[in-house]
Amino acid sequence: MQLRQLEYLVALARERHFVRAAAACHVSQPSLSAAIRRLEHELKVPIVRRGRRYEGLTPEGEVVLAWAHRILAEGDALRQELSALGDGLSGTLRLGVVPTALPAASLLTTPFCDRHPRARVSIESLSSVDITHGLAEFELDAAMTYLDDDSLRGVRRLPLYEERYVLLTPVAGPLGSAATASWSAAAALPLCLLNSRMRNRRIIDECFAADGATAAPAIESDSVAGLYAHLPGGRWSSVISHAWLHMFGVPDGMRVVPLDGPAHGPRVGLVTGPDDPPSVLAGALLAEARRAGVREALDVLLRTYLDGHDQ
Repeated sequence: MQLRQLEYLVALARERHFVRAAAACHVSQPSLSAAIRRLEHELKVPIVRRGRRYEGLTPEGEVVLAWAHRILAEGDALRQELSALGDGLSGTLRLGVVPTALPAASLLTTPFCDRHPRARVSIESLSSVDITHGLAEFELDAAMTYLDDDSLRGVRRLPLYEERYVLLTPVAGPLGSAATASWSAAAALPLCLLNSRMRNRRIIDECFAADGATAAPAIESDSVAGLYAHLPGGRWSSVISHAWLHMFGVPDGMRVVPLDGPAHGPRVGLVTGPDDPPSVLAGALLAEARRAGVREALDVLLRTYLDGHDQ
């Protein structure tokens, strides 16, 4: 059994098509098919259900695939550990991030790259479901996600910060000079919010409901960037997580107003997969996260914006 055969199997399971899998592996389709047939012969089990086209894996094939992910991940970990003993840590750290945590990701990745200049980081914006799958299948080294996600099992968790929700509103608007605002008052404004498929939106909808209100935003977006693109101009308000201020700040003509209610929302943290110990790259990112003081940095940033408008 060769690592190349396992790589081909992983690609086939991902692409669900022999030709596309071969292209992803930069080999011909007959070469990929022959390698997988040799793997079946060596292991003495059928791996692929074949018809006129790819029809999935057999039960035995699913077991082989799970081991393939693990063996390939161990191979990557070996290369990373050897590189760390030589010229320093190298390789690519695969980091999954829920969209609402992306604005804060650079608080980890920038110092990580500064400390390990030969390493690279590949960031993917993923749903919490995709993050859970990616960690379990060793397709991700680490992830930034909500820590109260019930699907996260068998992973290491390092809390980074708690989401704090504030109102971002035009200075010339109805709440532009308010010291604080109620959720029900915010619901009455022309709003731009994330859409209801986003975890963040479902959380703030619960906050609106707790104050007896329902938000009916005129504009919804599936990304923080799409939301922020509508805020300049003084027409729309939004309820945001304070972490977004790190990347996007406060548009001209707007200000941050604290919202009455819970001081903190759900926890966002760094998680690493089931491998024990974690890969060298994941371990290095965990070490950086412990030094970074993400919670403190975001709280200082929020106070800066609040104090700046109180003067």
